[in-house]
Amino acid sequence: MNFKDNKPIYIQIAEHICDDVLAGIYRADERIPSVREFAASVEVNANTVVRSYDYLQQSGIIYNKRGLGYFVADGAAKIITDMRRKQILGDELSLMFSRMATIGISPDELQRLYTEYLNAQQ
Repeated sequence: MNFKDNKPIYIQIAEHICDDVLAGIYRADERIPSVREFAASVEVNANTVVRSYDYLQQSGIIYNKRGLGYFVADGAAKIITDMRRKQILGDELSLMFSRMATIGISPDELQRLYTEYLNAQQ
């Protein structure tokens, strides 16, 4: 995993796990890697992974079965989707619109680019 400087590592790890949940790699009520397993796989301190798992648990995305490990919560994909939608439609889109207005990108140009992007994904 390649970490970026603009965001805390524990958040990047949490987002990676969320990506895996949305991709179906981890399904509801399935076990995710232990703290130690995950820390070793991404070469970070176990305390960083603990912080990520705590964040995900507080968000309702995973839960802990004492002595067995962490598991994906039922409805985790919806929680993740709702969180990301709120983030994009709130802070990120507002900043993007501001920058677009500053440099003169029109709604029509944005629509064309988005349509091209969607067509390329098919």
